[in-house]
Amino acid sequence: MRHGDKINNLGRKSAHRKAMLANMAISLIEHKRIFTTLAKAKALRLYVEPLITKGKVDSQHNRRTVYAYLQNKDAIGTLFKDVAAKVGERKGGYTRIIKTGNRQGDAAEMALIELVDFNEIYTNTKPTGEAKKPKTRRSRAKKTDGKTEGKETTTEE
Repeated sequence: MRHGDKINNLGRKSAHRKAMLANMAISLIEHKRIFTTLAKAKALRLYVEPLITKGKVDSQHNRRTVYAYLQNKDAIGTLFKDVAAKVGERKGGYTRIIKTGNRQGDAAEMALIELVDFNEIYTNTKPTGEAKKPKTRRSRAKKTDGKTEGKETTTEE
């Protein structure tokens, strides 16, 4: 019985699973998005988000903690330099999972997992660095031919 067992074992032994998640996390940090199965993407989200949170504070202790998980100096440098700069103000939810349909060979559910702040399509920032000005709300009153509703303006000469 698996009462209260919340981890998805992904059909692998623990050493294989840890190595696979570490490799996927390195790829996600380096390439900012990867294409994988939905189950692996959900498992990767649980694995990589605490590491990104640790990457927001650049200290020797946090670097060693993240290195214990990833074992890749290049990925750690990217995490603490580039990724941490983008997600500095975000409180959580650093990744986005987008379902992309089923794989043709075995009908496995596929997904795209990406770092949220690195997608220019979904973010509100322009690539040049200028932030969009928020639109003001307008009233829903119907516009007429130069006349305002309810008021007639007449000019006498």
